[in-house]
Amino acid sequence: MTRGGHRLWRLLLLISVGICAACGLVYELALISLATSTGGGGIVETSLIVAGYVAALGLGAVAARPLLRWPAEAFLGVEAVLGIVGGFSAMILYASFAVVGQSLLLLVAATALIGVLVGAELPLLLTLVQQGKTVDARGAGRVVATLNVADYAGALLGGLAWPFLLLPLFGLIRGTAAAGLCNLVAALFLACVVLRSRLSRRRLWAAGGGLLVGIAMILGLIFFSPSWVVTARQQLYADPVVYAHQSQYQDIVVTQRGKDRRLYLNGGLQYSTRDEHRYTESLVYPVLRGRGERVLVIGGGDGLAARELARMDAEVVQVELDPEVIEVANTVLREDNGGALEGENVTLIVDDAFTWLRGGGDGTAFDAVIIDLPDPDNETMARLYSEEFYALARSVLAPEGRMTVQASSAYSTPEVFWRVHSTLKAAGCAEVVPYHMLVPTFGDWGFQLCAPAGESVRVPQGAPPLRYASNEVLAAATVFGEDNQPRDLAPSTLDRPFIVEDMRRGYR
Repeated sequence: MTRGGHRLWRLLLLISVGICAACGLVYELALISLATSTGGGGIVETSLIVAGYVAALGLGAVAARPLLRWPAEAFLGVEAVLGIVGGFSAMILYASFAVVGQSLLLLVAATALIGVLVGAELPLLLTLVQQGKTVDARGAGRVVATLNVADYAGALLGGLAWPFLLLPLFGLIRGTAAAGLCNLVAALFLACVVLRSRLSRRRLWAAGGGLLVGIAMILGLIFFSPSWVVTARQQLYADPVVYAHQSQYQDIVVTQRGKDRRLYLNGGLQYSTRDEHRYTESLVYPVLRGRGERVLVIGGGDGLAARELARMDAEVVQVELDPEVIEVANTVLREDNGGALEGENVTLIVDDAFTWLRGGGDGTAFDAVIIDLPDPDNETMARLYSEEFYALARSVLAPEGRMTVQASSAYSTPEVFWRVHSTLKAAGCAEVVPYHMLVPTFGDWGFQLCAPAGESVRVPQGAPPLRYASNEVLAAATVFGEDNQPRDLAPSTLDRPFIVEDMRRGYR
């Protein structure tokens, strides 16, 4: 091979290495995304995936030692297995979750297997590049550095491709399969073009045939996975699924049986049309003093709070992180919210609420703040239940302004409920009024009102006819049984997100 030919050979090899490295990282990011979508995916799951992956890389490097005698064949074999395993990993784990529930053991096992395969790549590549050559220490160092550059550049490519390309365009299952397809196609290119001269005809045909079989399997997965996912997803829900989509942030599912329509985010029920009026009225009306107020809604992407605020002629600024939830609210759920999010009284801001508040909001004060967010079952959500976040929310309130927070089940998760109470007090609320309502779909559900000293929960003046809430109902809602009296708990903060552990202790 001429010097120019050798340079071209190395360049093609390095490009293929970068593509394979990108795919390897995509598999791990997909597992983290899957852990988040199916089980909340907190620090424990993320740490186990990342640490397990890094540890498996070292194990894979050691496991590759017996294969160094056949570096070309072994590398192609590793890539074939990695492409198939990685490409199918999300589908297999999702199906497993649908049947048996979240399995941390299975998640760690998948991480370890992928890590071992990726870890075997570098020693095989190093042997492949140096095969038949005598190099000094400096030359070996240059080879390692070059391979590392290709490997890390590929990892950067994969890290950018997953959130900005694969996941938004193809979704979790098919996005992971697409990475597997790229992995196998890159390996096939290596076999047919770059490594062809280093393989016997028999081994070349074997490698090519194996990779083509893998490519066919992945193409089948990409083609059939939508129907498989529908079948697997339906196992998770008692009612027929009428809409499902994996957004950049969460898995959005809507089910319907008869007149009962339900919204789920990451598997957690957000509301049922059977009784959502109990929840929505209890969240919205106690925070208002009268008609025409200026209200900030944080979360509430289903549009139900905005619906009730429209009945009070309120001027609404709503901050929602996920634009796809808003899209679902304006289409699939429009009958439930009456198109409230498209009303002239609503200003929608698609942003992270913490970041938006940290930037000073819109520079004006609000008469009321409503915080309607999913339960804090992971560290990402816990920051929106922290002392720091509540202090930021209070900073945009007018002097006599009030704030309500959904606070999970007052009975089933009392630690969460009373933790929110303590955290609001620590954030500077003069009066924190805990109250709870029976929402049959959810059970005994709790709320907290942050208000000036001496105030209580009540239906505001000028309220329209309500289906559930009344002054008598709200007064009774502030009474708690002997088995659920107030608890003096430390506030949840960014540094110490106690509320996540409260959630993980489960339901009593």
